[in-house]
Parts: sequence; C-alpha cells; structure tokens
Amino acid sequence: GYRVSLQGNFFGHNHTYMTFPEYNPRKHIKLDPPLDIQSNTTASKCQIWWSVWNVPWYLAEILQYELQYKEYSMSWEVALNKTLPSSLPQVEIEATELRSGIAYAARVRCKVSENENSYHSQWSEWSQTTLFQRADVPKFSEKILNTKTMQFLLIPLSFGTLLYLFWSCKISSRRQKASPALAFPRQLLSFSHSIVCTMGILR
Repeated sequence: GYRVSLQGNFFGHNHTYMTFPEYNPRKHIKLDPPLDIQSNTTASKCQIWWSVWNVPWYLAEILQYELQYKEYSMSWEVALNKTLPSSLPQVEIEATELRSGIAYAARVRCKVSENENSYHSQWSEWSQTTLFQRADVPKFSEKILNTKTMQFLLIPLSFGTLLYLFWSCKISSRRQKASPALAFPRQLLSFSHSIVCTMGILR
C-alpha cells in the first residue's frame, strides 16, 4: 500500500496532514464511462451494445454494468435500472417491456464487480445515450380478419360476375350462329382460374 499525506502552508507555517495512512490504489478505482453505445430493435427484442476504453484486460473480464433506460420524454429520475449479470458489453430488452410507438433512451455505466475481492471501484459516469423504438408487426388477428373479409366480399362478387357472363354469352349465342358455344366456356374457365388464384393468395 501507500501512505498519502497533504502538505500546506497555513498562516505562515508548514503543516503535514495524514490523509490515508494506508492507501491501496486497487481499492479506489473509477473507470471511464463506456463508449459507442448503440442499439438495434426487432419485433421481439432490442439489442444494446457498447465498448470500454482504457481498461486493462484483467479488469475488463470482471466488470459489472448497469443499464438505465426510459421513455425519451421522461426524466432520468423515473428510469428503469438493470444490473447486468454478465461482464459482456451487451444486453437485450424484451419487446414486451417496451410500449408501442414510444421512443426510448438508454445509457450504461460500469465498475469492477462487487464479487471481486482484489479490486474495488465506484460506478463510472454514465455513457452517452442511444435512442431506440419498438419495431411493431401487424397483429395476426388483424391479418386473419382482413383475409376473411376479402373472402366474403369475393364470393358474392364472383357469383355476380358468373351470372353476367352467362347472360352475356346467352344473348350473344342468339345473335351469332357461328361457334357461340366456345365463347362461354373459355370465359368461364379464365374467370374461374383467376378466382382460384385469388383465394389461394388470400389464404
């Protein structure tokens, strides 16, 4: 260890004060805040990662991180805090923890793990913030509803069109004596094929 003393001139006299009789630098560490914090969101989670600077490798392996995140418009005083169980500079937030359509801000800080006996540190300052928002996907129930609606609309429309083709071909067959019978089957076959394709897409 070390002995730390404070010397000064007070009222024309030199004085020496013993501040720490035994000072161990490994027990008084304060790290620089994490850098380059970034985020990426999907429909199921938000991934946040960062890096640390000027940290020896033997300390990087025993670091402890704390994540703080909040709605962008709110104060940091009401932010949620998470102490991460791993020394890896990354974390995931489940989409269920985030509100739809709301922007969020997150930041992180670090220190030597409290489980480490050889070193001790206080929390670093907070990092810069990263902004993210939950990536939503259309609800499955809404997709089914839209598909069923289209199917119900297509059925009466299909019968109406078939009736129109039937009467058109019947009238046309009365006016024309040459190959009238081929017109209706071809139109009917083409229209039926288009209905089948449409129903297949909707499924």
